[in-house]
Amino acid sequence: MVKTLVVILLLCSMVAAAMAQRSRHVTYKDPTKPVNTRIKDLMTRMTLAEKIGQMVQLDRTAVTWGILRDYSIGSLLSGGGSGPLPQATALNWINMFNYYQNASLSSRLGIPIIYGIDAVHGHNNAYKATIFPHNIGLGATRDPELVKRIGAATAREIRATGLNYAFAPCVAVCRDPRWGRCYESYSEDPDVVISMTEIITGLQGDIPSNSQRGAPFVGGRDKVAACAKHFVGDGGTIGGIDENNTVTNTHGLMSIHMPAYYHSIIKGVSTIMVSYSSWNGVKMHANRDLITYFLKNRLKFRGFVISDWQGIDRITSPAHANLTYSVQAGIQAGIDMVMVPYNYSEFIDTLTDLVSKDVVPMSRIDDAVRRILRVKFSMGLFEAPYADDTFVSELGSQAHRDLAREAVRKSLVLLKNNNAILPLPKKATRILVAGTHANNLGYQCGGWTITWQGLSGNNHTAGTTILSAISSTVDPSTEIVYSENPDAEYVKSSNFSYSIVVVGEPPYAETYGDNHNLTMMEPGPNVIKNVCGGSMCVVVVVSGRPLVMEPYVEGIDALVAAWLPGSEGLGVTDVLFGDYGFTGRLPRTWFKNVDQLPMNVGDSHYDPLFPFGFGLATKPGQA
Repeated sequence: MVKTLVVILLLCSMVAAAMAQRSRHVTYKDPTKPVNTRIKDLMTRMTLAEKIGQMVQLDRTAVTWGILRDYSIGSLLSGGGSGPLPQATALNWINMFNYYQNASLSSRLGIPIIYGIDAVHGHNNAYKATIFPHNIGLGATRDPELVKRIGAATAREIRATGLNYAFAPCVAVCRDPRWGRCYESYSEDPDVVISMTEIITGLQGDIPSNSQRGAPFVGGRDKVAACAKHFVGDGGTIGGIDENNTVTNTHGLMSIHMPAYYHSIIKGVSTIMVSYSSWNGVKMHANRDLITYFLKNRLKFRGFVISDWQGIDRITSPAHANLTYSVQAGIQAGIDMVMVPYNYSEFIDTLTDLVSKDVVPMSRIDDAVRRILRVKFSMGLFEAPYADDTFVSELGSQAHRDLAREAVRKSLVLLKNNNAILPLPKKATRILVAGTHANNLGYQCGGWTITWQGLSGNNHTAGTTILSAISSTVDPSTEIVYSENPDAEYVKSSNFSYSIVVVGEPPYAETYGDNHNLTMMEPGPNVIKNVCGGSMCVVVVVSGRPLVMEPYVEGIDALVAAWLPGSEGLGVTDVLFGDYGFTGRLPRTWFKNVDQLPMNVGDSHYDPLFPFGFGLATKPGQA
């Protein structure tokens, strides 16, 4: 039996060696050859159909084994909330990815897929992943090194599920908090956003000193391809309306919205996603001057440019009104990979027809495919296309949760602290915890958590609510009373030592978050009035942006901006109770009323409730 096993193993090793030797005779499969040589060899073997297939990204729900194999599809994605099954484990994800990858490798040339996902504050689609604070909170930390570590942790959690491409970071400069994506922006200040591009080196690895300018770089099996988005000006639209028009001159675009892309390219970002928005009336998905002439030619970006979800379709209004025109305009503008994401045959047929009629030149197709292949070769996909279970234990690991907790406590901004009420004493007779957001993990995490729009409740993923964090932080002798919306008379008559009110916004994402009132969700104002009118109170605001607070701030003893802290509520109590001091600073201006908007630091009409960069500091252990 032992002799038979030895013979079998020997035969397997001989077969593997023979296959490896045969691969080396195919230049593009030989890892010892220069990347450009491998790209050139592979492209000479590709048909037009295979090249166009590489330019297609499809949602996982729209593909079969046969589609991936027969059309040489370049990429898949999981749209917001899309996974192999509800509450999928890391191994469920890995098995799904390897199934799709096996189909791609079964194609004529065996070109592996790259699989993208919106991992925008941790690997937020995956059940029990670590949910980090959204970008607005990270901007409040002013800590690029922390953000780099978060990028590295996020990459390892993505790799834990077998995937290899993150649609992050968002490097938008949000100039109007009415925009529904403002929490995806690190700051209203381009310099803060520039500093936060350090997350790219966490996601992808530190680019080698001898790397060619603009070349994509992914530094190992524990790293993923990153995506700077949304090119360009998405945070400057009129009225903060999502996907709208950014009206500014060239200087305004280049000085406010463009710098983060330049720094992302310097750091080796692999891909850049185009914005739905327009610049001075020209749809970005059709803007050849900015995508090809500026981004590719002037900034020397050598990775690939990807559309947003159905971004090509939305070049026209209504969307999909003239697909032939949209495909022509988008591809000619310089988009390399198209997030179709469903009707692959319509897109492929349309682009094939445009090329056959010489409307879209073959040189444009070759440029797109060359860029896509460059990213895939830089990721080592041809040598190691399959996922394994190496990083499974990293998903939601304690080390990553500790890192998220650190990020939370560094992101909190103390806006008011009358009579040095903070930090709070852990030992008290009786305390009240109130508000809609005190015991709701979904609200605490915000949009882009498990699903696209986010959820309400505590049963959708793993984490610690602020209420639970308070319970585990205070002295065991302290009585905690929790009431989401207590009556004013009850508060006055209960003689609480102090009260903590946690209020804010419900979860949202993208256009669904556009809000021209910026008021907190009900019954938040009533809770503040009832609680703060009857006891010493700390108000913690859980939101993706500044909200209307001027009517209430005078009656509040202490006010804390917690942003969207994510899964680790203990980071909030770390500073409320003085284990750590408050250090966060406002990443954006806190307005008095919405009639002032847009209002950013440096504006002539600047008259904020709390200015950009404001944040009171406390020292640990003062309670």
